[in-house]
Amino acid sequence: MRRLLRFACRAASAPRIHSRWMADPIPIIGGTGALGYGLALRWARAGERIVIGSRRPERAAEAAEKLSAAVPGAEVEGVENGDAAPRGPVVFLTVPFRAQSETLNNLRESLDEGQILVDCTVPLAAAISGKATRTVGVWQGSAGQQAQEMAPDGVTVISALHTVSAPVLAGEAELDEDVLVCGDRKADKARVAGLIERIEGLRAVNAGPLEMARIVETLTPMLIAINARYKTHAGIKVTGLPGTDHWEG
Repeated sequence: MRRLLRFACRAASAPRIHSRWMADPIPIIGGTGALGYGLALRWARAGERIVIGSRRPERAAEAAEKLSAAVPGAEVEGVENGDAAPRGPVVFLTVPFRAQSETLNNLRESLDEGQILVDCTVPLAAAISGKATRTVGVWQGSAGQQAQEMAPDGVTVISALHTVSAPVLAGEAELDEDVLVCGDRKADKARVAGLIERIEGLRAVNAGPLEMARIVETLTPMLIAINARYKTHAGIKVTGLPGTDHWEG
């Protein structure tokens, strides 16, 4: 069956929930930024425990207070990145590309063997004062592959969440789009998919091994260009996939 990639409209969609992986807190490195805070907000609404990390603990605490006000009863705390990283088995890295290398260097003693690091970084040319509609070359092939090279031994990197709009996550609009997940082991991708699908309206799609991140990351500047032309916040949707749960089994 032919597979097509189309831009998603915002409509209600029933979430898939992989509940067996949801007991631990979700650490978000760079959680005070637009993407990190938007993810924290959506997960808090879904009842997840959140640990917001930042280079400056006072900023993390402010973001946690803001999130608590937005989602009454939310279990959230804000700490320094190094203190946030060990708090859960699946850690999300949501810093800009220009901060990726420094952040990972600073986390070498905080990440432990067996953890999964979800790299959401996009090597936009804006990191070097270029256009946000272009990417820069990464020696390793992609930001995700660079993260895997820099991560401590035993830490697995999964690449995901490059095409979801941060402003939409931080707002009230309903989501109805796919998230392309790249990684070398299906079991690791399934754990990340379970968290992604805790956000109502998001569906995780297996996009292949980590090396595919070099393609997926380039979708971000394309969407930035489309959004600028149409004055919207488009996402993507993969059509023609079977209705069965790909991540089970």
